[in-house]
Amino acid sequence: MKADNKKASYRRVVTAEVQGKSVIQSNELLENYNFETVPGYIHRLVWTNLSIPDLSQQQKMDSYPKSVVPGPGGTSFHIVTFPPGSVFKDPSFDGNAAHKEALSRLRGLADHFEEEDRAMHKTNTVDYAVVFEGEIWLELDEGKTVHLKKGDVVVQNGTRHAWRNQGTTPVTMLFFLSGAKN
Repeated sequence: MKADNKKASYRRVVTAEVQGKSVIQSNELLENYNFETVPGYIHRLVWTNLSIPDLSQQQKMDSYPKSVVPGPGGTSFHIVTFPPGSVFKDPSFDGNAAHKEALSRLRGLADHFEEEDRAMHKTNTVDYAVVFEGEIWLELDEGKTVHLKKGDVVVQNGTRHAWRNQGTTPVTMLFFLSGAKN
């Protein structure tokens, strides 16, 4: 997977316990992944635990996970910037290339994107989503939408949905996914 070399202004500090003492395990800027096929779409994977974490073992994220969607008891945390919807309406936008890139970068999530509308998806997770910057629309079944602004929080209980940026500026959101049983 190709990620650009730009670092975000987001920093990840990870703590650990070594010989009974709390220590800083790592302190680094997060890497941006700027989608080549979707200008302005940026994904930052902060952390994953694909199943229930075992705190008797050192927690680390050495490589990109096989799935960004956690299994039951697992978690993942993401910072995502969505470009304005006009990017997807541009004649040069290639939906198939974007889906192929998403399958590579958003493993375990992009394969849930629907064929008819690649933004619509459903996972076996409870998602906590926070609008960090900007405004976005959450779409549910039958085209029902809710307009969300900075500071709004959504608890997504494994339901079919899509995020739509109908504005003219990028939107940044924080997503915490908690793996659930279905």
